[in-house]
Parts: sequence; C-alpha cells; structure tokens
Amino acid sequence: MNYPKINSLKTLDAFQSRLDELEIQIPLDAAMQSGDAAPLAQSCDWNGGTIGNRFAILPMEGWDGTTDGRPTDLTRRRWKHFGLSGAKLIWGGEAVAVRHDGRANPNQLVINADNLAEIEALRTLLVDTHREHFGQVDDLLVGLQLTHSGRFARPNDKKRLEPRVAYRHQVLDAKFGVDSDAAILSDDELDRLVDDFVAASKLAQQAGYAFVDVKHCHGYLGHELLSGYDRPGKYGGSFENRTRFLRSIVDGIRSEAAGLQIGTRISIFDFIPFEPGPEGLGRPSRTGEYRSAFGGDGTGVGYDLTEPSRLMQLLEELGIQLVCSTVGSPYYCPHIQRPAIFPPSDGYAPPEDPLVGVARQINATAMLKRAHPNLLFVGSGYTYLQDWLPNVGQAVVQQGLADFIGLGRMVLSYPELPADVIAGRTMPRKKICRTFSECTTGPRNGMISGCFPLDPFYKAMPERQQIMALKQQTRA
Repeated sequence: MNYPKINSLKTLDAFQSRLDELEIQIPLDAAMQSGDAAPLAQSCDWNGGTIGNRFAILPMEGWDGTTDGRPTDLTRRRWKHFGLSGAKLIWGGEAVAVRHDGRANPNQLVINADNLAEIEALRTLLVDTHREHFGQVDDLLVGLQLTHSGRFARPNDKKRLEPRVAYRHQVLDAKFGVDSDAAILSDDELDRLVDDFVAASKLAQQAGYAFVDVKHCHGYLGHELLSGYDRPGKYGGSFENRTRFLRSIVDGIRSEAAGLQIGTRISIFDFIPFEPGPEGLGRPSRTGEYRSAFGGDGTGVGYDLTEPSRLMQLLEELGIQLVCSTVGSPYYCPHIQRPAIFPPSDGYAPPEDPLVGVARQINATAMLKRAHPNLLFVGSGYTYLQDWLPNVGQAVVQQGLADFIGLGRMVLSYPELPADVIAGRTMPRKKICRTFSECTTGPRNGMISGCFPLDPFYKAMPERQQIMALKQQTRA
C-alpha cells in the first residue's frame, strides 16, 4: 500500500485534509507557542516535586553495552543526548535487566552491585549535561526502567532466544521457539523474580534515580502476565492474580526502598500477532476469538479499555502517579506500537496508514486520562508525526489528553527537538526521524542500534552498509 508520506504534507491544511480523508481525529494546533508561557514549556507538579516541562524521553532498548551489562561509550553518548534534549522527564533512560536471564540481548545493561557505579555515572552524565545546557536541574526527573524480557530474552547470544514465559501462547510459541512447558516460569520462580526487582530498585535508589519504571509493556514478562487469563496458580486467571507480580514488587519497594518513587510503562492494549501476507502486507496471523491480548476486545484487532482502566485504578490505590502509555509489541504487531511507513527487515508492510496507529494511541491514552485525571500520563507514538509533532503535542497537552509528550526514535536523530520547540527555533528537516526503521533493523540482525540514515556519527559506521544490503534483499 502506498500512503502519503508526512514530509509531503507541507501545510497544515494538507495534513488536516489527510486526517479527514482517513476519518480519524488527531488534535492539531495551527500556531505554535514558544517561550516560558508555551504549553509545552509548562511545569507539572506531581507527588514527588515538579517536572519542568511537558517533554519526556522514552526508554529504548540498548544493544551497545558490554557482555557483563555495563555501559560503553556508545551508551554514554546516548544518555548525554538525553541530557541536552531539554526534556525534563527522562522516563527510565533505557531498559535495564534485573538479572542476567532477563536480558533482551547479550549487550543490554544489567543492574547489580558490580555495575552500580557505572549505572550511576550514566545518570550523573545526563544531569551534568542538562545543567551545562539549561542551568536548572531541580525540575529534572530521571528514572530507570527495570525489566525482565521473558519470552524475548536473548541473554547469551544475539541469535538464540532463551525464553521464559508466563503461559503457552497459541501463536507466539511457534513463532519464537517455545515447544514445551519448561519455558514457563513457575509461581516460585516468579516469587524470586519479585525479589530481584525489589533488590534492583534498592540499587537504583542508591544510584540516585528518583523513580523506577516497573516495565509492563511490549510483550515482555510483566506485560505477558497481565494477559495470563488461562494461567493456573496465584499469578494467573483473575485480575487480582494477573496483577500480583506488579503489586508484590510495589509492596517490596515500599518496604525496602522507602522514598523511591514508582512508575510503570504499560501496553494499554494489545493486538494479535501479525505476519506478512500477499506482497508483504501485514495481516493477522489467524482469525477468530483471541484471548491473549490485555486490553483487547476479543477479536485480536480492536481494544477494550475496561481492564486497563481497572489497572489505572489499582495504580492510584498503590500510590503510583506516573504512567507511560504504549500499546502492543514491536516483536509481533509493530504497526500499532511504532507506526512507520518503512518496516524493519523482519517486519511487514503497514496494513493501514500509520497515522491511524498514531490516532489510536492518542485517543486511547486520552480516554484513560479522562477517566483517571489524577494520574500523570506520558503518551507515546508521536514520532511518526514528524514535522507536525510539535503542533499535535501542543494540542494534546492543551486539551488535557496527556500530560507529557514522549519521544523515542526521534531522539536518536534529533535529540534537541524539545529545546528547539520550546525556544521557537525552526526544526532542521534533515534531523527529523522519517521512521526508516533502521534503528530496529540493525539490532534484529545482531548489530548495534542507532540512527544510521540521519545521525552522521552512525551513518559513517560500516553497519550502515550492512543495513542497506539487508533492505535491498528484503525488497527483492
């Protein structure tokens, strides 16, 4: 399918006409405001203090640490860019495994006593960089995302999955090599993993992080447990059981790391896994009832926010105010989670205009925000908007549809976007992420992740040529 590219919609009227043609609603401000009075420059009070503006940097999985889970110069370069971005909320930095078998790749960061000084140094580098460029740092909130990759764990070899799962899955088992119940984490193993999350949280607090993100998104273990409707035992079946993992971690943190704030990034709905169909176009991997989607409507291709809203209520009861909303998984339905024209090498052509996916995320987040106004929501899925991201972000915040505009892929090519938007500077078009998906294609083929098309630093690397060759093979 050929969809109009965002950079071809050069006027506000052209962009709005495309939204009208698609019959979708995305809020859009015609005139951008800048300076201290601008909506995106406004501070936000929360139960731990003040966050200085309405931009957030989303956590991204790193593929450039050492084999023992320490940061490298590439990691430090990325975190320095987070600091110079101007965003005042750093949501988790990047995914950090709480133990070795939970790593999504053998170069993912791990938090433990041996690595703690270097994990702390990342935060220090980020804060010092922010102070150098913007002066004030008492309104800068920096957290650390804690994860176990579950079904998608590759702790020892980039090419070998070593999955630990919540339950046997009707589609994903075959797709990702689960052929026996041995991969299922028992209740006792989950109990021990809860302890690992709590221990990691204590270390994060020692390293000076203001909050930890207990990750529940994208098909990783925490998220998969939320859809364990048919799992037996105390971690499956009822809503109470399916949220026990999260509640137990929170209870442990409150007991053993008093004062540490908690947030969670949640896939607020999910779809059935998709696969390439005719001409590579994405299609559902099967039809009929689909029970394995938290927030799904049973069809596999729609959402029902009844249980996600119930989860938001639980977060309020647990004293958690910070929520980062996302959807789906980059492993099996990336078009809803990370809207893009160009798929990664292991993906499929988008079955819908990516703007539809952006609208879906914005509107679902807005529904939860309206139902739970005391929670602070970081929205996701904005990068595909490209040149029109500021206009939509300002409108979202102005209308109270989310509290923060989260930036992920965009920061790899254009880390200064928040500072430029707030200052009213023209965005340089050559730095705006065009969702080429090379930052995903690289890791999916055993390489590091970075913006190979637009960041001159990565563009000069030999991996750039390898990725170009992979893309040519995919097209062929």
